[in-house]
Amino acid sequence: MKAGRTFRTAIITLAGAFAMMTMTGCFASPRANDTVGGAALGAGAGALLGGAEGSPATGALIGGLGGGAVGYLVGTEMEHREYGYGYRGF
Repeated sequence: MKAGRTFRTAIITLAGAFAMMTMTGCFASPRANDTVGGAALGAGAGALLGGAEGSPATGALIGGLGGGAVGYLVGTEMEHREYGYGYRGF
């Protein structure tokens, strides 16, 4: 019965990650897009890895926070490059 529960958790996690990824089109800035996308991917991966260890919720929480932080940093860098903020190298 544990295999059925793990499969159900994986399906719910993937559906949630897909819903989060489709919501990123509503934002305008690269920072917001990358933050939400990173959080969604991190939460999905964390839930799958945490499910293998017996705690998908904890894995999703840690993965979502970590993915959101990395996505924020990447989005900020892309925003600076796109809009010309920061060091230009000349």
